[in-house]
Amino acid sequence: MHLLFGDCALNPAQRELSRDGEAIHVEPQVFDLLLHLIQNRDHVVSKDELLSAVWQGRIVSESTLSNRINAARSAIGDSGEHQRLIRTIARKGFRFVGEVTGELIEPSKPGDTTDGAPDGRPAIAILPFANLSGDPAQDCLSDGITEDIITDLSRWRRLLVQSRSASFAHLAECMRAAGLPE
Repeated sequence: MHLLFGDCALNPAQRELSRDGEAIHVEPQVFDLLLHLIQNRDHVVSKDELLSAVWQGRIVSESTLSNRINAARSAIGDSGEHQRLIRTIARKGFRFVGEVTGELIEPSKPGDTTDGAPDGRPAIAILPFANLSGDPAQDCLSDGITEDIITDLSRWRRLLVQSRSASFAHLAECMRAAGLPE
């Protein structure tokens, strides 16, 4: 499904954003944030919901969230001053208020065994690095390395990089299926 709004098109399957037909580079967290807001445009999305959806509940600063919201606004031609697409609801959260239409793309079939994206590009999921030091203060280093690899690989247009949330959700699902603790 291509999500069309204003002069933008968001392709969740290929993790691409374009404005006026030009590809717009966005970091994976910004893409995930924008997609989450669009998918939940029927209600105000709280900061806690965004942190859970985009950062999997990791503790991040208010400035990190503000920076990612501003980056999402900038990518779609919006601003904090005009807020024509992403609106800040004081003390409540954020809401995507633009009109969104969708254009259906042929979804992959459950029995489809092709490796990669429907368009033939190879796909990759980056799983989290483990902190083997035993020092809980180093958890952020492990998370940062994972995030940097996802960001760097997502710049290659010939490669479909799964979002952090999709990769981590898949890992959690595999661990549950194997009877391992998450």
